[in-house]
Amino acid sequence: MPELRKDPVVGRWVIVASERAQRPNDYRPAAPATRSGPCAFCEGHEGTTPQEILAIRPRGGPRDSKGWHARVVPNKFPALRIEGELNRRGEGLYDLMNGVGAHEVVIEAPQHLLSITELPVSGVRNVLWLFRERMADLKRDQRFAYAMVFKNQGEAAGASMEHSHSQIIVTPIVPLLVEEEMRGAKKYHEFRDRCLFCDIVEQEVRQQERLVLEDKNFVAIEPFASRFAFETWILPRPHLGRFEETPDDLLGELAQVLRTTLRRIESALAAPAYNMVIHTTPFSTASAPYYHWHIEIIPRITRVAGFEWGSGFYINTVPPEEAAKFLREVQES
Repeated sequence: MPELRKDPVVGRWVIVASERAQRPNDYRPAAPATRSGPCAFCEGHEGTTPQEILAIRPRGGPRDSKGWHARVVPNKFPALRIEGELNRRGEGLYDLMNGVGAHEVVIEAPQHLLSITELPVSGVRNVLWLFRERMADLKRDQRFAYAMVFKNQGEAAGASMEHSHSQIIVTPIVPLLVEEEMRGAKKYHEFRDRCLFCDIVEQEVRQQERLVLEDKNFVAIEPFASRFAFETWILPRPHLGRFEETPDDLLGELAQVLRTTLRRIESALAAPAYNMVIHTTPFSTASAPYYHWHIEIIPRITRVAGFEWGSGFYINTVPPEEAAKFLREVQES
């Protein structure tokens, strides 16, 4: 029997209809990985990218030279540009402003790697450290309200370069989905005087049904009202509202949990394309004890079609309990 499940954060309803699907282990896209490098992101080609913003260089050296482990550069074709003023204005009933923001690329390794999971844990930590440092720096710009860190892995997820990389887009407004999460979490906090995300973590650890893995300070779960098959969230167990304030001593543990989670997804689903995003408290929100940063991973193994676009419902063909069990038992490649 299909189920309708309500997302406790944003109030969105999801249809879980397992009868429409194959078995979980049949979701194995047949898109073989290629390795055609070197490319503009590879070590030795630093002059082909825009000028370096930040890099991890254990042995020092000038920017835009060899010897880096991970580096950040401006996007060559930015969605938003950092120069200029917002100039908010109206045209009749329409609101608009200049496309001011920031758009940066985090190149995750000097070698031509296809996946962040090919890095050691220390390499994944480097990437997370760059995320944190760039968010903290961009937060100082009073024009900006929000930083979205995201990763498009694979062509089907929107990646235009196969060399493993992530992106940061900083906007002068808070994205609507984040606003919806903030609104739902605030309403829950006002009613119960507790953080909704902290309660989700506590319940999922206690019940174990949708738990993929747990560590001292982080958990990976399949959300109760997952929009997509094998949608996976990583959340800190202590209450942490802002990713850019994550302490150094937690970044290594997070790197291990993220790497393990992604390796399990890659093994279970034959290295699918996926999107990964970090949702965090907006820069423009002074204090939000009700919100909890988290990472969302969406494997691109099913398609959003007419019903979803027209209704706002999502149809998930793999119950999160089945997906979690499968990911718990899968052997990492």
